[in-house]
Amino acid sequence: MSRTESVILTNMCMIYDGDRVLVQDKKDDSWGGITFPGGHVENGESLTDAVIREVYEETGLIVSELQLCGIKNWFNNDGSRYMVIFYKTDKFSGEIKSSEEGEVFWTTVDEMKKMNLAEGMDMMLELFINDNLSEMCFEKDGDNWIALLK
Repeated sequence: MSRTESVILTNMCMIYDGDRVLVQDKKDDSWGGITFPGGHVENGESLTDAVIREVYEETGLIVSELQLCGIKNWFNNDGSRYMVIFYKTDKFSGEIKSSEEGEVFWTTVDEMKKMNLAEGMDMMLELFINDNLSEMCFEKDGDNWIALLK
């Protein structure tokens, strides 16, 4: 059995300032709604450099002192694994600015939960705020995939 697999790496970052979090109203036909900024890791790029770059591109902020706080992963139909690596930080500089990815703005977690969240963001949010969780994964149950927090 092979110990290697094809993996698509992405990231997402919760930037917080006291009780406020920076959210993005993502404009995407396939995955739109309120989420945190992030995106794909480029070939040869470190995971940390990728999230710093993505946050800057989407928000105008430069983040630092990132804390790894969880992962989300699933298997695509072609057998490849898709991984989203979650970070959070309250260390940032710059002024927020929206991008073509979507409008960015500050809100509270409680207010965020009432908004039109991107699909699955309600469960992902638990990984960012609950230190006892580290993974969101999907397991097959008959013909259905079930999302689990571990």
